[in-house]
This record gives sequence, C-alpha cells and structure tokens, in this order.
Amino acid sequence: MQVPEGVKGAPDWLPPEARVFDAVEAAFLATARLAGYERVRVPVFEQTEVFARGVGASTDIVQKEMYTFTDKGGRSLTLRPEGTAGVLRAALEAGVPRAGALPVKWSYAGEFFRQERPQAGRQRQFSQVGIEAFGSDDPALDAEVVLLGWEALLRAGLERDVLTVRMNTLGDRTDRGPYLERLNAYLDGIAGLPAEVEERRRLNPLRAFDSKAPGMAAIMADAPVLADHVSDDAKHHHETVVTLLEAEGVPLTHDPHLVRGLDYYTRTAFEYQAAGLGAQNAVGGGGRYDGLAEDLGWPERFPGIGWALGVDRTVLALRSAGAEPPLPGRVAAFVVATDTALRGAALALATALRRAGVATDFACDGRSVKAQFKAADRSGARYALVLGPAEIDRGVVTVKDLGSGEQRAVARDAVVDALGL
Repeated sequence: MQVPEGVKGAPDWLPPEARVFDAVEAAFLATARLAGYERVRVPVFEQTEVFARGVGASTDIVQKEMYTFTDKGGRSLTLRPEGTAGVLRAALEAGVPRAGALPVKWSYAGEFFRQERPQAGRQRQFSQVGIEAFGSDDPALDAEVVLLGWEALLRAGLERDVLTVRMNTLGDRTDRGPYLERLNAYLDGIAGLPAEVEERRRLNPLRAFDSKAPGMAAIMADAPVLADHVSDDAKHHHETVVTLLEAEGVPLTHDPHLVRGLDYYTRTAFEYQAAGLGAQNAVGGGGRYDGLAEDLGWPERFPGIGWALGVDRTVLALRSAGAEPPLPGRVAAFVVATDTALRGAALALATALRRAGVATDFACDGRSVKAQFKAADRSGARYALVLGPAEIDRGVVTVKDLGSGEQRAVARDAVVDALGL
C-alpha cells in the first residue's frame, strides 16, 4: 500500500521554506496592525450565494473556479475563493454599519481555494493576507489602503525597483450604463470574438478586458475605456487619491484597462505587480466596493475598500529577485547533555528557557556529544548550553557561542540574562 499523494495544486510548505512563508505573512499583518487594522477570523466556507452574489456571476471565479458542495442538510456551500465577500458578510451580520465608530478597519489571513489549472504562482489552495476598511467614502482612506499594501510588500523584502502599482478608476455603478453601451457597440464591430468573450459580455462587458484569449489584448487596446466616462465626482475622487499617494512617494502607473477580476469594484481599483514572475506577476490588489453590501442584501449603502496580498506569490517574487530574507534559526539555544542520565536536567533547562521566551531545543535518543553539537548547528541555534556532571555539581551551565566558539560558565539562574536574547 502506497502513501497517498498530496492534492495537485495544494502545495506543502515545509521547513525551512515555511519560515520564509511565515515571515512574509507576519510582515503583511504587522503592517496592517501598525495602521490599526484589527485581526478577524471568518469561516473558510460560506453559503454559495455569498460569492455568487458578491463576486459576480460574470467572473471566472463564479463561472469556473469555485469549490462548491452540498452538505448533509442540502445547503450549497463554497470554499472561499476570495476574502472580501465573506468578511463583509460577517460585518453585516454583526450589525457593524449601525454600530457607529466608522470606519471599521479589519485584517485577515488564511487559505483560499480556486479550481483552476495549477502553475507557478497560481495554485488551487493559496494563502492571502487582506485588509478591509468599511464605512467611509473619504479618498484619504483609499490612499491609506493602497499605501499600506505598498508598505507591506516592502516590509516583506521586495525592493521598490521590482514593484509596480497599477491604478484605475472604475467610477460609480451609475456611470456604467452609457459606457457599456459604447463598449458593446465597439465589440459588435469586431468579427469572430471568442465564444467565452461573447458569453461574458452578456453578463458584464467589462470582463472582455480580462480575457486571455489569443488576440484579445490587441482588440481591447483600442476599446473605449471606463475612466473616460465616469462622473466628475468620481474623477475628483481618483485625482485626490493619486495626489495623496504621489505625495507619499508611491510610484503609480495609470492603466485604463485595469478592471480586476471581480464584479464588485467601483471607483479605485489597483494591483501590485512584481518583476520576474512572468504572466502571473500580480502579487496583490484590491479596490473600492461601494455597492457590495447592497448586493449581499443590506438595505443601505455601506461603502468599503480593501486589498489582498498573495503570500505564496510574494515568496516567489522574493526568490526571483534574489531578495529572499535570511532564514532565522529554528531555535536560539540548544541544550547539550554530556550524559544520558542528565536528560531530565536538560529538559528542565530547556523548559525554563522557553518559559522565559527563549526558543530552545535539546537532543533525544542518547546521542553522543558530537552528534548533539551537529544537531545544534542544524537547528540554527546561536548558543549551545552544555550540561555535564561538573556543571550540575557547580550549579552552572557552559554557554558556547556557536559562531565564535567562545564559551564561559554561567550560573544556571543567570543563563537567560547572559544570553541577552
């Protein structure tokens, strides 16, 4: 009998690579926390209508990519393909729009699922960190959100020269009627449009800009763009966002063809791209979604804006740019016992250090002192803490710096202070 293989498109992250993954995720969350975004945790599956109504029927996500199943109660449930709809659903169910103290700022992290062809940078299970800010139309909030995504990617280790921020304005939903008529008229004049484009445009002609079908990029390059048909108010909003971001030194690339892959976006839309990733070069993105709450059944307007950053893709971008952060040691200290009879003392010392906040390990299985020092080196520990009969009799620990080789005897109850960790 063979060990079952892992599911294609659901990668394993194992040490030591998993430490880079964790470092990237921590950098994203730390950036959000510094701006006052509180961590929330919502389910990894929702009722299917949350995504069908929220993400949009015209999107690839809803049409092709969702993992949907029927539970034993006959309910249609879907593994979350993105974060915003579920987080907003939780906010609405909790009555956040009527609780005051707006805007509310939340962050989240976790696994997401899309049923698509796996390739580098595009997996069926992937990890994201996201932020959502609910309850304000202020363009300063848009600027803050875009800036935080930029800062988060820099904090994770990407350099400015490999990052691009593409931006566009999608206007308000009321701007779209006349524009979509013009876009459809343009598409009507193109012979032999791919079948998938014809199908998409019946639901949302904007999805034609997302098509990867051969020749569509050239066709859409000459299409009328939404940014030229938005209201003066939406234009002013966008200009204010751009001015605020440029004042903070964020390099922006205006892209009138950027519509993002979800139907709920309005006004500000943006995407972060990293060089060296080929076709899958987006490491994150987001936008404003002022009508999403109403799509989900809320009786009043409740605006919002947010982003999601891909942890997996950012790790790939770091590797491509040669900027992968140095791996921290698995532990900071490693206890070496010179006699198997001292395993209890070794465990006691390791436990005391752990309780004091020092990551510590020790060897098992009665290994030789030489083997224990090899294990200490592999662990990445900075210090080896040697316990032998002589140390026990004197109430000390021999502290050896594994980098310099220097060692000294330290009183057992002074070890934590002596390490300076």
